[in-house]
Amino acid sequence: MKTMRCIAVVLAFTCLSLTAAEPVTGLQGIQSDWARINYADTDSNKKADDFKALIEQAQALVTAQPESAELLIWLGIIQSSTAGAEGGLGALAYAKAAKKNFETALNINENALHGSALASLGVLYHKVPGWPIGFGSDKKAEKLLKRALEVNPDGIDSNYFYAEYLFDEGEYRQALVFLDKATHAAPRADRPLADEGRRNDIAVLKAKLDKKLN
Repeated sequence: MKTMRCIAVVLAFTCLSLTAAEPVTGLQGIQSDWARINYADTDSNKKADDFKALIEQAQALVTAQPESAELLIWLGIIQSSTAGAEGGLGALAYAKAAKKNFETALNINENALHGSALASLGVLYHKVPGWPIGFGSDKKAEKLLKRALEVNPDGIDSNYFYAEYLFDEGEYRQALVFLDKATHAAPRADRPLADEGRRNDIAVLKAKLDKKLN
């Protein structure tokens, strides 16, 4: 059964690089702070508190730059991460807030940060419980994750998340194809900690796939 704690994957998920044509004020800072909290905080309560403080910083940046799809995406990522750290039904409010920000970012520019809003929203739809508890929908998740792959066919995150979706759906051999693409994705020079974390996620999923296929 899906639980709100599953949302944590979203944000061990979305460590995408800044690729906007113009620099976005404050974005690199919240990206770095997110990575530090996500990978260095081992206590779930401390992690949740640190993410909540980071939400306030990200929200202030969005207020100052409301048309920045990149900042909206990262606000959503931090909110999703908070939901994962918080766990339980209390996390649903953070998931809903993240969903709203991802949707707003998509309306501005769905290609921002290599289609990160598409992938992030797809993971939310896949991990959040469905009606009557939450808004989860595997049908919507699949559509968004496939679209994210169209935008970023060789990305480490877009391929990893679709592989994870396929694994959860029991499509193990197909999952292995996309996981292999994620494994061979080019490193991101500006996000070494994010890449390290994602490659650890890939290794964990690969081990699960090996057990299913062998």
